[in-house]
Amino acid sequence: QVQLVESGGGLVQAGGSLKLSCAAFGFTFNSATMGWFRQAPGKEREFVAAIMWNGGGTYYSDSVKGRFTISRDNAKNTVYLQMNSLKPEDTAVYYCAADPVRRFTTVTMNRPERYTYWGQGTQVTVSS
Repeated sequence: QVQLVESGGGLVQAGGSLKLSCAAFGFTFNSATMGWFRQAPGKEREFVAAIMWNGGGTYYSDSVKGRFTISRDNAKNTVYLQMNSLKPEDTAVYYCAADPVRRFTTVTMNRPERYTYWGQGTQVTVSS
């Protein structure tokens, strides 16, 4: 059974840091592109970051570039999102997503339709 289980969310003051984790089960993790998306109240789900199956390519939205870092540990079937210099506008539910097909292009990494599996989300709240 495929599962993506996010953890690490919480309440933090502006300027602080959080590290999200997403543990994957039930598919071949080391073939999968992994992504993070977020959705704030009243807004559409938006792309945050993604990482290729071998960790060789990463992609960030302009709003988080330079502040967030995505990484993965294929031995632990886990992807991470280190979030630094957090801002109130980063407040959202953060979702982990997986595209289980091994691909060699970064072109569509920011598109939610590329991803087959989704986690339940973890809340991140940044206070001003």
